[in-house]
Amino acid sequence: MEINRYLDSTYLKTPEQSGLSEEETLHTVLKLTDEAIENKIFAVMIRPDYVKQVREYLADKKTEVKVGTVIGFHEGTYSTEEKLSEARKAIQDGADELDFVLNYTEFQKGNLELVKNEVIEATQLCLNHGKIAKWIIEIAALNDEQIAEITKNISSWITENFPGKENMVFVKSSTGFYKTQGGKPNGATFEAIRIMLDHAGKLPVKAAGGVRTPEDAEKMISMGVQRIGTSSAKALISNKEAEGNY
Repeated sequence: MEINRYLDSTYLKTPEQSGLSEEETLHTVLKLTDEAIENKIFAVMIRPDYVKQVREYLADKKTEVKVGTVIGFHEGTYSTEEKLSEARKAIQDGADELDFVLNYTEFQKGNLELVKNEVIEATQLCLNHGKIAKWIIEIAALNDEQIAEITKNISSWITENFPGKENMVFVKSSTGFYKTQGGKPNGATFEAIRIMLDHAGKLPVKAAGGVRTPEDAEKMISMGVQRIGTSSAKALISNKEAEGNY
């Protein structure tokens, strides 16, 4: 199985989080990009600050590797307008795919209108520009019933408002930055991904975080996952165990 074509090779730490300088962070991002080019990985997933430079770098290399970025990251509590503003800038800078952190805390409070509005408005923006939208629901913050409910809701909203475009809107499991307690996983688990797949309807599913071995990746793909987010893409395609938790 050529798992490289399913991978979003990911680096989402800020310089403050990694202890690196801005220059060192850019170097890390470009190294990740080189690995993606060399190994024909589907996409690199990076912070919005680096999209323009990576887009230009990929253009110079004449490669098909896509540029993905995150919006409203990582808490998801940004207002809809803040997310739209950030997304417009990312699109202008050359992002191919935008992974939005759903306002899952408002979902948990029962504020479905706000959540529905941000999903529809941000998805519309992406589709208007021919971009892929992904909605991160942060499964580590939700119970099984909530995972099923929000996945089903997103699927219904997209099908109702953008029929025929479902293949351009993913439901994604995790940011990788959610703080869990008691050693619980903060990324994709087989159980949660099964729930998402069962309720996503026509929408593709992305498993992010927690995919630690090539066997895990192949199992996720065989279950029906269409994309995997990992900070250890090179290790996975080299038949090694992933480093770190994402």
